[in-house]
Amino acid sequence: MTQTSRARKFGLAVAQMGPVHLADTRQAVVKRLVDMLREAAARQATFVVFPELALTTFFPRYWMTEAEAVERYFERAMPNADVQPLFDAARELRVGFYLGYAELTPDGRRFNTAVLVDRSAKVVGKYRKVHLPGHDDHKPDAPFQHLEKKFFQVGDLGFPVWNTQDINVGMCICNDRRWPETWRAMSLQSAELIVLGYNTPSWNIHWNEPVHLRTFHHEIVLQASAYQNAVWIGAAAKCGSEDGFHMIGSSMIVAPSGEIVARASGEEDEVITAQIDLDLGATFRQHVFNFAKHRSPQHYRLIVERTGAGEPLPLPPEAH
Repeated sequence: MTQTSRARKFGLAVAQMGPVHLADTRQAVVKRLVDMLREAAARQATFVVFPELALTTFFPRYWMTEAEAVERYFERAMPNADVQPLFDAARELRVGFYLGYAELTPDGRRFNTAVLVDRSAKVVGKYRKVHLPGHDDHKPDAPFQHLEKKFFQVGDLGFPVWNTQDINVGMCICNDRRWPETWRAMSLQSAELIVLGYNTPSWNIHWNEPVHLRTFHHEIVLQASAYQNAVWIGAAAKCGSEDGFHMIGSSMIVAPSGEIVARASGEEDEVITAQIDLDLGATFRQHVFNFAKHRSPQHYRLIVERTGAGEPLPLPPEAH
């Protein structure tokens, strides 16, 4: 009898959240997260992706002082008393998770943060958002604010990759997904699965962008990034209309082929799952994006030497 190799299957869940309103309590939000964690476990998932800033409304849309934001929306420890039920359920069910929240450090720094939690409910990784969108000044004529640059500092931990459940996992948050360097930094560390949460407004306050492009750009960047880096992606939205401010949904699981294998159908709390085949990523890393065999980083130095676009480089004689 011929022995066939067993595929590396992994039970991945993405837990999309509907709106979290200003009046919603942490306890009510955490109960929703626990309910979705239990649903994911019942569907044979061993890891759940929750959204960015999952515990509160998307507060950077409101103008307030930093002190008021800290008092109402930031977490001084993770876990804490309000979030402990989620960690207790994860330990009971043996399910790990990714959770986004606003972090206040002991020395008073503020970050848009996500933690990676293992099946014993231990925090094994932390990521702080690098690509902060928006502005830090008050724009009274805008339909809402986007004040991440006011309330958060740029993340200082880089783009690490952790091994949990025998899988190399990377994390990013929302706007990070639009930047190709995010994905490549982690794929060069042999990431197999990259997870992210997001809160993406349906309106663009800077120009009259067609609404459908907000979702289209979200989809295309995840599909291209999964393919070009040979990784699985799990992306969880907080979406719908929070006190009248609408955000896109389209939470999804994307394969290293670039195909969407699971996708949320609405804009409420919804769990999507897939038994992802990690060997599929290995196939693409071997036969298509074999970095060791094909990359030429000596020709990419400009990527790290420049921040903004500048003049074309001087041409070598042979290029004239």
